[in-house]
Amino acid sequence: MNDYNDIIQEYEQLAAKADRAFREMQRQYGKCVKCHEQCSDCCNAVFGLFLVESLYLSRHFNALDEESRRIILARADQADRDLLEMQKRLEQLGDDPQKLSEAIGRERVRCPLLSEEHKCSLYPYRPVTCRVYGIPTVINGKIHACWKAGFEKGKAYPAFDLDGIYKELYRLSKKILERAGQTDLDRASLLVSVSKSIKTPPDNLTSTG
Repeated sequence: MNDYNDIIQEYEQLAAKADRAFREMQRQYGKCVKCHEQCSDCCNAVFGLFLVESLYLSRHFNALDEESRRIILARADQADRDLLEMQKRLEQLGDDPQKLSEAIGRERVRCPLLSEEHKCSLYPYRPVTCRVYGIPTVINGKIHACWKAGFEKGKAYPAFDLDGIYKELYRLSKKILERAGQTDLDRASLLVSVSKSIKTPPDNLTSTG
């Protein structure tokens, strides 16, 4: 069985880089960064995980106690139902990438890791996207920021390069597939939901299908 520990260590370095960027933005622009404990707006956004993130999350989820896993899996079932309903709505919009992207941005699906106390059940192991949600980021060449943040339009701020991070996550995901003996390396670009990540045993995430 592959352990992928060296690849996981590279991933953790990316996560640490994101944490440093967030702290630096807080230091420089503390009044603009509105994130605080139990602020869970980002926990209702729709996004997917690269394979390396999915595997990392799955491992730490399986380290939780049985009762915690049971509760989270029940929320994952609800998240899957919500994602299915969202997919039905999106199908009515046709194939326009811009419309689909804007529509997904408006969708609200509760992350199964969000507890009733509005805290992340796997906070130390949360994906990179979650770590930088409250600061300006570059996605698809455009700058984005949480709608709650206090960053002013038209004013220049440092922005975290999520595009660059995504390229690294793709690279690491591809390395995992190669080590697992997979031939369909295009799977490295496919994104996995949080619910599927925690429902799927780690070894199965790297298998075909």
